[in-house]
Amino acid sequence: MNFPRNSCIQSGVLVCEQISPLADCGGLVVINNCWVLLCCLFVALPAFSAQHVAVHPRPGFSAAEQEIIRQIVDMERQSKEASLRRDSDFSLHSLADDYVAITPLGQVTTKQETISARRSGQLRYEAMNITDMVVRVYGDTAVVTARADVKGHQLGEDFSGPYRYTRVWVRRNGQWQIVSYQATVTQ
Repeated sequence: MNFPRNSCIQSGVLVCEQISPLADCGGLVVINNCWVLLCCLFVALPAFSAQHVAVHPRPGFSAAEQEIIRQIVDMERQSKEASLRRDSDFSLHSLADDYVAITPLGQVTTKQETISARRSGQLRYEAMNITDMVVRVYGDTAVVTARADVKGHQLGEDFSGPYRYTRVWVRRNGQWQIVSYQATVTQ
């Protein structure tokens, strides 16, 4: 999965002007409305394509904020790749010592438990598709929300399916670390 290097997710808005000066005459209104609907469909279609995260700059963000968002999106990509490879070193360096995660079943997990699960192979991701990612920056804190369609096993049990998650990144001594993660099963 590729994460584009832009700032944050936005939904597109299409403003259609009247196509024909005759568009308000009888049957042409229906044609005009169908044309507008067709235009909207073509604009919205990329948003529904698989394995695509639409990331576009939002007006009003400073260059520094946009750079932070790019960094966070890149670290999210690295986190996904590390999960698929069961790379415990990524967790060792990216998780804060006071990291806490809440699993979809409501279990609280610490940094050490997360690293142990990766090293032992208890937690195995086979595939992961991240979409609908939004990054919000609050000074030295960044909050990420996203959807993850995953295929995997934990202690031999299949946990494949759609999830929504929130991950909180905090910059400490110039380095971004994950302090919290929470996942919820969705339909």
